[in-house]
Amino acid sequence: MSSETRIKVMIVDDHAIVREGIAEVLEQSGDFEVVGQAGDGEEAVNKVRELEPDVVIMDILMPVKDGIEACREIAAALPETRVLMLTASNRHGAIVQAVNAGATGYLQKFSGKEMLLSTVREVAGGEFRVQGEAARKLVTGLSGGGGVPIPPSELSLLTARERELLKMFARGMSYAEIAEARGNSNPMTVRNAIYAIRRKLGVGSRQEMGVWAARSGLLDDDELL
Repeated sequence: MSSETRIKVMIVDDHAIVREGIAEVLEQSGDFEVVGQAGDGEEAVNKVRELEPDVVIMDILMPVKDGIEACREIAAALPETRVLMLTASNRHGAIVQAVNAGATGYLQKFSGKEMLLSTVREVAGGEFRVQGEAARKLVTGLSGGGGVPIPPSELSLLTARERELLKMFARGMSYAEIAEARGNSNPMTVRNAIYAIRRKLGVGSRQEMGVWAARSGLLDDDELL
């Protein structure tokens, strides 16, 4: 892949060994160009203005300026730059604050190499990407701890298949992951079905779909349908 088509990434973490490890994984894949690194949030904001990366991979807990505040400033200054939080924290408050600050992805540091690569690709492509238990905590937080429940009549708008797809999507699974979980589905078929669900429910974003799923009770158990 040429340098013109590679995804430009900046890495922000207060530990140099972490930054270097992430950079090596990204560069070896061939899909990414690491254009810069920063060791704190303030340095990150300054470098992002200069380098204009496609994606910033950023820790939350850092000196001088934390990742939440840095994300907020980056989102305001360069809305086309995506911010992926890569952190050890899985606290409910941190997840909600990150998304409210403008982050379009949230991934824990113990995630594997392939998960990191796929998440960065999807965030760069405009996807909202939050994994596993973090997704559940996020939608609970965005719904205000539950909020006003979705009445049964609205839940019945969806078929059993659509409820299954919505539940998987709200929990942070990608189109490809949903297709694989369903056996032989094509990712594009899943994508089209998700768009159809969005239109049916009258919601416009992944966050809104997650809130709808949480209020409807689809996320009340720990197992996928």
